[in-house]
Amino acid sequence: MIGVHGCDRVWFGAAAPLGLLAGRLGVPSVATTHGHEVWWAGVPGARRTLRSIGERADVVTYLTGYTRRRIAPALGPRARLERLVPGVDPEVFRPDVDGTDVRRRFGLGDRPVVLSVSRLVARKGQDRLIRAMPRVREAVPDATLLIVGGGPRETRLRRAAGDGVVFAGSVPHADLPPYYAAADAFAMPCRSRRLGLETEGLGIVFLEAAAAGLPVLAGDSGGAPETVRHGETGYVVDPASVGEIAGRLVDLLVRPGTMGEKGRAWARDEWSWDGTYQALRRLTVGP
Repeated sequence: MIGVHGCDRVWFGAAAPLGLLAGRLGVPSVATTHGHEVWWAGVPGARRTLRSIGERADVVTYLTGYTRRRIAPALGPRARLERLVPGVDPEVFRPDVDGTDVRRRFGLGDRPVVLSVSRLVARKGQDRLIRAMPRVREAVPDATLLIVGGGPRETRLRRAAGDGVVFAGSVPHADLPPYYAAADAFAMPCRSRRLGLETEGLGIVFLEAAAAGLPVLAGDSGGAPETVRHGETGYVVDPASVGEIAGRLVDLLVRPGTMGEKGRAWARDEWSWDGTYQALRRLTVGP
């Protein structure tokens, strides 16, 4: 296929395991990591695979400083590591999208809304948000948690939910902007699990929320803290502390200040698709 299409570079969209083909194709290559390689780096057999990829690929990209620190030893001293992150489109996720229909559909009225968007799995921390909501509502009456997503923990989460928690189910990515627009703050107190092998690689939803002008709460897991400027665009919290989560949610709802505006500017200036394209072009073509 390389000869048929006249390719002179290869970009492996998933370094593990596709990067094992690097070096065998006879052209320079870039292999992109996404976060699951942290798990690979901690398991002996998979770790050896990462070493092979690090030796064969011309460039291996990483998402965050955290993931770089975790995978670099496994990739070995010969690996050339470069940062490459996904982008956010600020023209799609923006503050002036109309969220009225979402509020009407779920009976939210003019209540203060905390939005959480992710798969319903233990690592994402929806259970902590549900436990925090009674404390939030003591300070912010009628505050409501809107949970968007589906997954294996949905039944358990629905059973644990009390007043002020609404489940929207799974929503296609293209339909998410009105959900962000219907909210006053965004929260996903993600946590690390399985002795640190299961962590949050980045968390693009934090950046989508920021682009939409929302202040953000993120859990201190993996690379998630690198999506939030603590105290400026939102807060990074201890995901095990329901009290801290509740307190910071109250702050975001009652005293957001200019966090939303600053978060949007940061997402637009530092996490744009144009910047990602330029970085990839530099790695594959050169300056």
